[in-house]
Amino acid sequence: MSEGPDLPSFDLAACRGRIGPSGEPRPDAETLRAVHLAHALAISFENLDPLLGVAPGLGREELSAKLLGWRRGGYCYEHDTLFDWALEAAIGYPVTRPAARVVPGAERFTSRPRTQMDLLVHVPGEAGAAGTDTPYLVDVGFGAVTTVLEPLPLVANREPEAAGRRHPLVRAPHDGPPELWVPETYLVGKGEWQAQYAFTVEPFGHQDFEVVNWFIATSPRSLFSRRLYAQRTAADHHLVLDDRRLSVTNADGTATERELVDDAEARRVLSEDFGITAPDGMALLLRPPGDGPGALGRTGSSAAGAGTDIVRRARVRRQPPD
Repeated sequence: MSEGPDLPSFDLAACRGRIGPSGEPRPDAETLRAVHLAHALAISFENLDPLLGVAPGLGREELSAKLLGWRRGGYCYEHDTLFDWALEAAIGYPVTRPAARVVPGAERFTSRPRTQMDLLVHVPGEAGAAGTDTPYLVDVGFGAVTTVLEPLPLVANREPEAAGRRHPLVRAPHDGPPELWVPETYLVGKGEWQAQYAFTVEPFGHQDFEVVNWFIATSPRSLFSRRLYAQRTAADHHLVLDDRRLSVTNADGTATERELVDDAEARRVLSEDFGITAPDGMALLLRPPGDGPGALGRTGSSAAGAGTDIVRRARVRRQPPD
């Protein structure tokens, strides 16, 4: 469970003012679904701080000011750390934090480091099919068009529908005793299933993610320190800005894209379409006009390309959803 002196004073009123929903929250499954979807639709994913060479602060005051008080978003560690505090400190859910390996484009699941923060949330008094407490996989910080919009029960080989999207969880073979869980998504435009990330359930502490956050934000090898990336989820479409390439993906899988002309247009698009006010004087577009889309734009927050055979073998054979 969470620890630290920041938790008792988390400002739930400010969080509800930013994302909603209205009403008094209770630590039940209905509230968890409602606040997960509300957060996903309200706060954009963006990497402006790493692009400036700054590791985003993960402290309570820093995150609350940036994501709740300013017209800014954040990336994985910011979104999920803030949501962790809201769920556990303010509403009362027991929460643990596994670390995942983002797998699109990977040759094998274990070839990627654990750089994705996720949450496992327990609903007090709720029993699973076996009469035991079944946690929910919660993730409001996965920077991709395939992001999960509602909590997923940690149960294998089902295809729960979450806000119109299907995200089955499968168990994958690997070396080690803990079960390796893999959430998948159905790519409507391509007519295929794609593994998103892989994780085991052992908990990590906030101090572990501080280290990973610093590396992802400041390493010259990190994609997030080298190009602008922002995304915004709406009820019927999804926006991605990968440097100067703006993509719009609709619920039926159709997509359009265009190239932004200059920094002035990028600043306007960030403000009007993503709800983000970029810092004054910041250079936003680093890729020359006419250059092709980067790895971020093709598959989401971490890698390019499709999964390989070892990824596909972990999947349960299923027909595409109707």
